[in-house]
Amino acid sequence: MIINHNMGAMNATRNMGINASTASKSMEKLSSGLRINKAGDDAAGLAISEKMRGQIRGLDQASANAQDGISMIGTGEGALNETTSILQRMRELAVQGSNDTNTTEDRTQIQKEMNQLTSETSRIGNTTQFNTQNLLDGSAGTVTAAAAVAAPPAVAGVTTAAAIGITDVVIDGKTFAYSAASPDDGTDGKFKTKAGLLASIAADVTIGAKYTATAPAGALILTQKAGHESATAPTITGAGAVTTGTVGAVAGFATTTAASSAFTFQIGANKGQQFTASFSDMRSSALGLAGAAGTNATGANGDVTLATFVSTGTANDLSDVSTTGEHALDLSTSAKSTAAIKVLDEATATVSGERAKLGAFSNRLDHTIANLGTSSENLTSAESRIRDVDMAKEMSTFSKNNILNQAAQAMLVQANQQPQQVLALLR
Repeated sequence: MIINHNMGAMNATRNMGINASTASKSMEKLSSGLRINKAGDDAAGLAISEKMRGQIRGLDQASANAQDGISMIGTGEGALNETTSILQRMRELAVQGSNDTNTTEDRTQIQKEMNQLTSETSRIGNTTQFNTQNLLDGSAGTVTAAAAVAAPPAVAGVTTAAAIGITDVVIDGKTFAYSAASPDDGTDGKFKTKAGLLASIAADVTIGAKYTATAPAGALILTQKAGHESATAPTITGAGAVTTGTVGAVAGFATTTAASSAFTFQIGANKGQQFTASFSDMRSSALGLAGAAGTNATGANGDVTLATFVSTGTANDLSDVSTTGEHALDLSTSAKSTAAIKVLDEATATVSGERAKLGAFSNRLDHTIANLGTSSENLTSAESRIRDVDMAKEMSTFSKNNILNQAAQAMLVQANQQPQQVLALLR
């Protein structure tokens, strides 16, 4: 027997320490509800779950961002709802003003209301805000300035006329040669009479396809055919004294695209997962309802005639204007009032189109929020399987370690008593 080294006590102490440490870890997991409380518990699992946590929080914030976006869009659309109501009343006034039963005094009163409604339309555009940012005046977010856009001209018969002589004729670089020996029927591109020249032009696969040729009173006149319209007149040389080309009825007009504001919403957890909603300028001038005093009012599409803006009188000055000197549509005569109806119809269509666009944005964000919620839920479930502790299983482990710890303590007591047996040998 030895007493300097009690191996039984050392073994019991070591196992008791192991059991106590394991029980302490189980207690930590049970008290926190987490399987991984520090990197040492599961280094790989910690790295994976932390990345998932970042994604989950990003998805939840993106959902909140989308909710804010819906609120912004709803604010703008709600304001335009009132603008639509104002336009309906303005159209009613224009219809009223189109009736010649009204006296001059009646029209003055009608004009007063039209002026105030036009000012209110601009005021709504100037003051509608979300989180201090203007929505309907094209001044916040990413701004796109108003721009003039020329509509394609519908050219009807652009012509060029020239005096015709008995000599070679060059049309758009194509030569029709004079020849006394020509069969004069257009088959060889040569001519010896005016009738032969017309026949040659008609038979040509390029020039004849583009122009109709006539030769009244010693002149050669080329007129563009349908499908070959251009604002540029054909050129004719070598036919004698060439006169100035005549551009025929060129039907076209210039329109103006309103200024707009674009707001970008972060609707995903990662870089670049964004959505942009745009708000157009919805003030009176942008809708074609207000302009410089006495000028023509051509409407949002630039195709209205006879409508004008009020020309004189400080009583007709508008407030909340985009630029100084704006005046409302003139309803002083029946002709101007009835022309103003089309201007108002186009403005109403513009506002309705803007509202439809904003509604589509809002519906899209509704679906985005639903998708983000599903993604967050599924990712949270995956993160939970890595990070959270199985309480029932860990409780069993904790109970086992407690029992082992108690048993190790009992064995340590027994091991410490064994060296006392040596005293019996000393009696």
